[in-house]
Amino acid sequence: MGKRVLRRPPRAHWVLLVLAMGVLLAELSLHGYVTHVGAEGDGPPPGTDPAPAPAAVTGGAAVERLGPGTAVSSRGMPARTIALTFDDGPDPRWTPRILDVLARYRAHATFFEVGSQVNEHPELARRVLAEGHEIGSHTFSHAAVAGLGERRLDAELTLTANAVAAATGRRPVLLRPPYSSVPDAVTLAEHRAHQRAAQAGYLLVLTDLDTGDWRRPGTDAIVAAARPEGDAGAVVMMHDSGGDRAQTVAALDRLIPALQAKGYRFVTVSEGLGLAAMPAAGTGQRWRGYAFRAAQTTGDVLADVLAWLVLVTVAVALLRLVGQLVSARLHIRRRRRNSRPLEYVGPVSVIVPAYNEAATIAATVRSLVRSDYPAVEVIVVDDGSTDGTAEIVERLGLLGVYVLRQPNAGKPAALNHGIGYAQHDILVLVDGDTVFEPDAVGRLVQPLRDPRVGAVSGNTKVGNRGGLLGRWQHLEYVVGFNLDRRMFDVAGCMPTVPGAIGAFRRQALDGVGGLSAQTLAEDTDLTMAVLRDGWRVVHEPAAVAWTEAPDSLRQLWRQRYRWCYGTMQAMWKHRHALRERGAAARAGRRCLGYLLLFQVLLPLTAPMIDVYALYGAFFLEPVTVLGIWAAFTALQMATAAYALHLDGERWTALWSLPLQQIVYRQLMYLVVVQSAVMALLGGRLRWHRMVRTGAATARVADRNQPDAPWLVPPQVSRRPPDLQSWALPTVGARAGRDSWPIN
Repeated sequence: MGKRVLRRPPRAHWVLLVLAMGVLLAELSLHGYVTHVGAEGDGPPPGTDPAPAPAAVTGGAAVERLGPGTAVSSRGMPARTIALTFDDGPDPRWTPRILDVLARYRAHATFFEVGSQVNEHPELARRVLAEGHEIGSHTFSHAAVAGLGERRLDAELTLTANAVAAATGRRPVLLRPPYSSVPDAVTLAEHRAHQRAAQAGYLLVLTDLDTGDWRRPGTDAIVAAARPEGDAGAVVMMHDSGGDRAQTVAALDRLIPALQAKGYRFVTVSEGLGLAAMPAAGTGQRWRGYAFRAAQTTGDVLADVLAWLVLVTVAVALLRLVGQLVSARLHIRRRRRNSRPLEYVGPVSVIVPAYNEAATIAATVRSLVRSDYPAVEVIVVDDGSTDGTAEIVERLGLLGVYVLRQPNAGKPAALNHGIGYAQHDILVLVDGDTVFEPDAVGRLVQPLRDPRVGAVSGNTKVGNRGGLLGRWQHLEYVVGFNLDRRMFDVAGCMPTVPGAIGAFRRQALDGVGGLSAQTLAEDTDLTMAVLRDGWRVVHEPAAVAWTEAPDSLRQLWRQRYRWCYGTMQAMWKHRHALRERGAAARAGRRCLGYLLLFQVLLPLTAPMIDVYALYGAFFLEPVTVLGIWAAFTALQMATAAYALHLDGERWTALWSLPLQQIVYRQLMYLVVVQSAVMALLGGRLRWHRMVRTGAATARVADRNQPDAPWLVPPQVSRRPPDLQSWALPTVGARAGRDSWPIN
């Protein structure tokens, strides 16, 4: 409607938002990558070429040094020498127990650790080295090396080396590939990956004795599998993570003293082969390890925070839904209990502010004139229109319709002008693009029979609901707005009487000083002021009016941006309700609390929740994710069906509800983001007027009033409305006092 002096909305925050969400997705993806690692017990590696490796590999010893081409040299442990090796750790539950057993018998071992686990528990890696053991690489994510490309394999090895360097100051030179076993089990595809690792300087360590402890075959079986034949030395494979390792711990407590009694010694792989200990890591490698560990830790924290955020959001949404449904039932029962015949409560003045509403103003005025309520005057306030809005109304020649003109000053000023001109004490405020049902005015003013009621919210419906965007808005109006208003009515904290259809007692408007131009959501501002002034504000779902909703995403953005920013302005303006006392103040606090939670805070977290959902689609259990989505969608569908039923609407638009979560929901929360940024910067938003076509309201008007009896030429008198259906008061009637323009 009105014009305002303004600044351009900020835009840099969109770049920051995209970057922030990109970083968040990257952190969550890192978390998913490093926490959904495997272990031997998770199953075999992906299918690869089953052809065996060269004979020099399959027939060699457990420790191999691979040269270029087919060059292979291998060595085994000396006689009566056992190199215990433990894969998949470090694990905060089992690694310390294994270290305790080793320390008890002064035995040394080699721990082939997963890089992501080292980042999770660097203190365990340090303890491993401090107690005389050594650390080898088991890749960063326990990946089957035969299924990796060269770049991925290089990254797995580098990240693991950096993690060990950051935790211990040393770098690993030994490598045990995940899912590996004895030399004769190596395939050609695995051998090629091993050659790639050897080029990076790694010594390949397989095993002579695979205990299979990850299967948990029993302590006796593990001990038996770890015993070498005769006096032979051996590399023995066990695990300190990836599952319950109680049998492994128990087996060690029996195996080590038994073999020591036979003269065996327990050494690290390097010690058994006479190799140098782990070399010191460079400063750059350590810092790269620190940085990646910080990123991994951040990803872990963000994943936990977002998981809790999703749980809290779902819980709050369910509580809201329960509140809406329970309130809807209570509202229906209250209306049935208080049901009375329609009564004449006094003459009504309808105020229609209009700024360039040429496409819709005729349908709006005609619908108001055809109202079946006995005494209605219609005041159209032209707010400096440049499209001939006032002239269109004047050419209609309708009795009881008055046109006021003023220079463009904004919608609040136009409404105040019309209120000042109005003859009556019951005031209905109407947008210039709204078409009323014939009984809407009469039903809207019925709650004003209660002297405690200062304002009444009507039921706005979308007229142009044919396209996908129209269906989404139709569902939003019915499910969101009207269910919410029933709940607000029951709770006594109605935050908004919509500008499209609302009735006010003049005394209530006078008490708050009329409409204010301090916010762009003048309807929310006015309603909260009336509520804080001690009046009840109620909802009348039977009073139906039709409005033309935006028919493009651009128009929708502008409308909702204005609504959201104006609501934030109204919340800030009425923030003092948080400190006030009394019933009215409590109602104001409930309004502010609800608006803050559901219209500001939760929408602001929605981008993060969407990013988490995208993360879940790739890294969480697909069946679980799909099940949660299906359950949530089914609940929404059921709620929407119930809301449509309450509103007397058909269910034909329900099919579009799942699609609403893909585009429409994102648009709505991005509006909140833009509004919040604008509010924090202290800018003033321009009044974005929607371009009206008039097609939707015209169709509704034609449907409801097929014979258009209110279209009367100036020289013909219009018949008075039928008063027989209205219970006219016999005492204290005020209708006769006022000059009423009905022939």
